[in-house]
Amino acid sequence: MFDRIFAYHRATNERLLYELDTHGHELPPRSYPLFCHILNAHQIWNARILDRPPFGLNDIHTYDDCTAINEDNYRDTLSILERCDPGKPIAYVNTRGDRFTNTVGDILFHVANHTTHHRGQLIADFRSVGLNPIVTDYIYYVR
Repeated sequence: MFDRIFAYHRATNERLLYELDTHGHELPPRSYPLFCHILNAHQIWNARILDRPPFGLNDIHTYDDCTAINEDNYRDTLSILERCDPGKPIAYVNTRGDRFTNTVGDILFHVANHTTHHRGQLIADFRSVGLNPIVTDYIYYVR
């Protein structure tokens, strides 16, 4: 199921990035940084699992970089799904310096849920300025 969920996130992020590029000048100032935050958080969690250097939580990227990061996040998540047992514990230090341990499966569920939460905020941003947002529901994607 995770492979389908992350394929959905990849495709939906791609469509949303196009809309942000097209209408970004009309949206609230928080919108583009919030999209970057979605990508950053996904990269950070992947980096924790793969023992790689993480991005900053609030790094801002160019549109082209966002496209590449979205693809990298998807590719890395597929690699995690192929290589890691979902029950494998991952010890990490969060952005505040606190130490935690969670399973790969719990981390991936969190990433999917986190992405959906913030994407909903972006959809609300589109509506707040009178723009019709794209449909981002999973069921719409799988139809």
